[in-house]
Amino acid sequence: MRILLVEDDPSLAAGIRLALKPEHYAVDLLADGRQAVAALKGDEPFDAVILDLGLPGLDGMQVLEAVRRRGNRVPVLVLTARDGIDDRIAGLDAGADDYLIKPFQVDELKARLRALLRRSQGQASHVLEARGIRLDPATHSVCCREAPVALSRREFALLQEFLSHPGRVFTRDTLTRLVYGWDEEVESNAIEVHVHHLRRKLFPELIRTVRGIGYVMDKPPS
Repeated sequence: MRILLVEDDPSLAAGIRLALKPEHYAVDLLADGRQAVAALKGDEPFDAVILDLGLPGLDGMQVLEAVRRRGNRVPVLVLTARDGIDDRIAGLDAGADDYLIKPFQVDELKARLRALLRRSQGQASHVLEARGIRLDPATHSVCCREAPVALSRREFALLQEFLSHPGRVFTRDTLTRLVYGWDEEVESNAIEVHVHHLRRKLFPELIRTVRGIGYVMDKPPS
């Protein structure tokens, strides 16, 4: 899962990124509202946005309004020190999906983010299950046919994308952007290696190569 964090407080931004790293999220950071609008206007595949309201360039409310005017429905979790009910109503009316008041507990941020992602994917439970595989983002655990499977952070993130979108064909570039942040070095064959490991640890038929395009986890037969 790829998260865009828009926060201009360096210490808070660093703390959030550190807290989310073990959750298997790829977290990209911006500190300016105009940069956030530009990033969300492009083809970057973000699964959710954590958005501070007090930003330079454009404030968070302006960012939110600009993004929603373009029809971008990416889930947005607003962070703010403004705890008045009118401020919260304004943020929700502008298109925020959830609201978290500073200061907050990191565990609450994680739980709200999981719920946001779950709702955006139309899931009643945070646990993903398909083709004998069970993935639990809250406990970072994976089972295949009831047997636990140990995955690396990247393998877990990649499997989560496939399980969240069965039947979707992902290009290699898209998968790279989903599981790696902007500031991370990526080997040219990284995705191929991760897919190979997933096939070996789970089963070969789980992920199908679409020649010349990328990879897909086929939907189970109905």
